[in-house]
Amino acid sequence: MRKRLQKILPDANTIKNYRWLKPFSHLLQHPNLWHLHRRSVAGGVAIGLFCGLIPGPLQMLGATLFAVWLRVNLPVALFTTLYTNPFTILPLYALAYQLGSWLSGTPARAMLRLPELHSHSWMGELWTWFEALGTPMLIGLPLLAALLAMSGYALVRLAWRVRVVLRWRARKRTR
Repeated sequence: MRKRLQKILPDANTIKNYRWLKPFSHLLQHPNLWHLHRRSVAGGVAIGLFCGLIPGPLQMLGATLFAVWLRVNLPVALFTTLYTNPFTILPLYALAYQLGSWLSGTPARAMLRLPELHSHSWMGELWTWFEALGTPMLIGLPLLAALLAMSGYALVRLAWRVRVVLRWRARKRTR
């Protein structure tokens, strides 16, 4: 699988030749950004899971900045942010809200009831609803993102280790 992924993923030289990435090419030359090894891939998964809960189109920008800063696999980090999509974002945000309301002691009722929006005051009603979400979401989103990132990192490291041990055993049996 690793060899197939290496064929698909771009390398540092390909990225260097992209016209619109030339100003950033010196930042994208670190080998860990492109190599598939356990630390780099696990870090990329963790960053992707963390940044996947960033609202809107800033997920991939955040994943790129963190991956370059922490020098983990950039394509894996970008791909992993795609776990949030129109089907999964609402349940994830609801989970984050429930987690935040449980930790803050706020009753978890604001998210369940959408406000009635009227043509003359819809902006104020929507703002009041967002304020009711405030504290639980402010606590729940980063906490859920951190929990997902730590779980993803640990699972990738564990799966990588199990695969290596199984290959060692298979090689030992063939000798």
